[in-house]
Amino acid sequence: MAVTGVSGNSLFYRVVVSQSYPTKLVKFASVPLELQQLPRKPLCCSCDDSSSSLSSFTALSTETPPDGYRRNVGICLINSSKKKIFAATRIHIPYTWQMPQGGADEGEDLINAALRELREETGVTSAEFLAETPYWLTYDFPLKVKQKLNRRWGTNYKGQAQKWFLFKFTGKEEEINLLGDGSEKPEFNEWRWMFPEQVLERQAVDFKKPVYEQVLKIFSPYILTDADERNCFERRKARINFRRQGRKFYTLKQ
Repeated sequence: MAVTGVSGNSLFYRVVVSQSYPTKLVKFASVPLELQQLPRKPLCCSCDDSSSSLSSFTALSTETPPDGYRRNVGICLINSSKKKIFAATRIHIPYTWQMPQGGADEGEDLINAALRELREETGVTSAEFLAETPYWLTYDFPLKVKQKLNRRWGTNYKGQAQKWFLFKFTGKEEEINLLGDGSEKPEFNEWRWMFPEQVLERQAVDFKKPVYEQVLKIFSPYILTDADERNCFERRKARINFRRQGRKFYTLKQ
């Protein structure tokens, strides 16, 4: 599968999805890049040894998205267990599930845009920032979707260029309200927590899947699996046994 990325010579790539959804890479001209160092994050809060922490990575961000693409932010919201992702169905597109997303205003700070969209679409205000994608990810609209959205917006966009943000939900589920904060018309009519593979394999609309795959690949170090939990448990168990053996040895020596 074609993946979206930034090469060493600062060339920008986008995922192109036609109406039949094959993918290919298209190269953009060189764009200025800004380096941002993201902090190290622990894989499991209960494991304090160095083997359980993530290596830091450098985020690359462009000043503006590619020409002809709507400036957009996407939100990956994980639950408190860090195992599942928030997904919802759009009111007018049943049986497909997606993560929250929305347009960013001109000059609007992108992380503020993501928090605003999260609040407007889900009512959520209790969220902890974890990470962002290091580059813009784009997808093309299928023809019918392109015509419908451009009529609604009065624009001529080819698709959307997205910067994605990962947040952890820190509130109670009663806070989630698909009526949003009342500032915009509701967009969703049902929501649930899903495993990443559920979103990718069965639920997401086809033309967004290449971007979703790349987003979840980038954010995967922050999302726990059962194997991660087993590894954390084994490391905790080994440390406890080591301390017990040390106390026994000390007692016998005395």
